[in-house]
Amino acid sequence: MTDRAWFDAAKGDIPQWAASMPKDADGTTIDWDWVRSLDLAHGVGTIPESTPQSIHDALKADYATRERLESIIAQCNSAFMTDFDRFIGSYRLPRALAYANRRLNDNINTLLHLGEQQHLWAVSRERRGRATIAVLKPYSGSGPSNDDQGMLDLSGEAGGTSAGNTAAENSDVKFPTTVVLDDVQDRTAAILDARAERRKAQRFQKRAGDAAMARANLSGATSPGGAALPGGAAASGNATGHHPKPDWRDAYLPGRDVDAVMGIDIETTGIDPARDYIIDVGFEFMNMASPRPAGEPETYAYEQGYYAAGDAYGQSRLAFGVPPENAALGNALIAKLTGIDVRGRSSEAGYRLFDEWPQAQAGLLARLTQQPYVAHNATFEHSWFMLNVAGYAESYRAGRITIIDTLPMSRQWDPGAVPTNEHPYGDNTLDAYAKRQGALDSAHNERHLGLEDSHIMLVAMKHHLAALKAQGKGPWGSTGRAGVGGKSCGRKR
Repeated sequence: MTDRAWFDAAKGDIPQWAASMPKDADGTTIDWDWVRSLDLAHGVGTIPESTPQSIHDALKADYATRERLESIIAQCNSAFMTDFDRFIGSYRLPRALAYANRRLNDNINTLLHLGEQQHLWAVSRERRGRATIAVLKPYSGSGPSNDDQGMLDLSGEAGGTSAGNTAAENSDVKFPTTVVLDDVQDRTAAILDARAERRKAQRFQKRAGDAAMARANLSGATSPGGAALPGGAAASGNATGHHPKPDWRDAYLPGRDVDAVMGIDIETTGIDPARDYIIDVGFEFMNMASPRPAGEPETYAYEQGYYAAGDAYGQSRLAFGVPPENAALGNALIAKLTGIDVRGRSSEAGYRLFDEWPQAQAGLLARLTQQPYVAHNATFEHSWFMLNVAGYAESYRAGRITIIDTLPMSRQWDPGAVPTNEHPYGDNTLDAYAKRQGALDSAHNERHLGLEDSHIMLVAMKHHLAALKAQGKGPWGSTGRAGVGGKSCGRKR
């Protein structure tokens, strides 16, 4: 079990956050007294009686709590990173909120499953916009009481006996005649879409303001020939060939002096660091320019027997667990993708949970800060570390962490990553990048385990950098950066 004292310390930070972050990501004023009232350590979910209406009401309450929590968590990163006066000293409150939200999400999934067992609804997982959500539909065994698909008849009086009515008919509990489904639908997709539209409007407004300022500053005297304002002309050099436009990911590109790095990859139970769990971490080290350190073991046995350690050293594989409630439900998608069956990863089976293991977090943080770390689509790892690793957010903001991403290396510097209808920005998956760079045989696929994926990523990166240097491109091209490169805060490298 985790040391519960840090939850009290996290709540002690509420005055700092309240002063700096009055509203959540959806523009709603935050009730910090409500946050203070939550039992973050022991759970914020609702445990109902096993009656249809109680299950419905518990699910409705849990959805409402999750929406409030996640809107606060979603705003914390922006508030923390733009707190230039360093009024907020620690990121432990968002980590504590995320800790509680993961258990709340487990409770929601348990309620959804319980409702299915009692034939209150059928659950389908559907992609809606920016999220995959649980969609509740009337249980097909009994059918809806009328044409209103938001209601389910549980009375057992219409249409004779059916499997859908068995629980109601054989129970002493007086079931309500209907359970409303419309007010227990997952609103995550709608919330995220609305949030994205607000951000889009804010960006448009900012660009319009910048353009107006530019016109005011460049009118007449400074632009007598009527030259186009910045951003008005098409970028040169894009008429032919593969010339991707710069984007925000380019900040993560390596510089020409990059050498010792740590490659890392994590496997998780889902894609949301505020809802899901880290279950596998793999990392290793590799020097991009200097010789491999003397004295390091020369061989390492990867799960894929055809992988050769080569220049890699310091390999490590870490396995973590999930709470019993999460393990009980299983996760077929992750089992198929990674081979990790969470049903055998319960904390009751002896597996430690990463977000309850401060020593594991401290050990990982020490490695993340001692040299640049490399990941493929590194913003994924970064977002998980922010909400799972004690001290990571503080170290990142202080400039003690440098992040390099091989995804923009693939997108910007790999001519094989040509845009297609299927891949408008080119195929930049780790699997495709590693194969193009000779780090993965075409007959095999990315393993989706932390250490194995870290290995092929670093091998691909080293091959790629060597080729770019020989061609005078990439970091050695006209737009390349000196130094280590990568993304870091508060300093230039």
